[in-house]
Amino acid sequence: SFLTENIINWASDPTLIAAIEAQNTETAGFDQAKIDELDQLWRGFYGFDDAEIIADVINTPAADFLRTQVDKSDGAITEAFIMDARGLNVAASMPTSDYWQGDEAKFQQTYMVGETAVHFGEVELDESTKQAQAQVSMTIVNNDTGVAIGALTVGINLNALM
Repeated sequence: SFLTENIINWASDPTLIAAIEAQNTETAGFDQAKIDELDQLWRGFYGFDDAEIIADVINTPAADFLRTQVDKSDGAITEAFIMDARGLNVAASMPTSDYWQGDEAKFQQTYMVGETAVHFGEVELDESTKQAQAQVSMTIVNNDTGVAIGALTVGINLNALM
């Protein structure tokens, strides 16, 4: 119910859709070697928010939209990020530990499944906050065509929901 009441509307936000579609145009021709190269670059700069590859994901209107949603959740949402059709980060409320999500269930069980797919991740204890958290992911579609263009993942602090 938290997904339906609080998150599902984000998937149709024009800012997020425009950001994904713009990146899909850029990354459409990337092969796996290029994706791996970018992922390694991101991992190498993880922790340096001013590094270009990270700043390009966290300092955008789409990232601002996601941060606003996280802030409005009063602690119920810990993070939010969107991915393109290759599983690469497009925008994020905060840096993720890697750039390519395409090898993970959050992408493979949403975008790769279809327009209405939703994936509920395992409940995990976040070491830094000592809070029970889970990720919920869903496919994002183009509002006009109904075609899948990417995916959204949201980290939910389960303790805040109780």
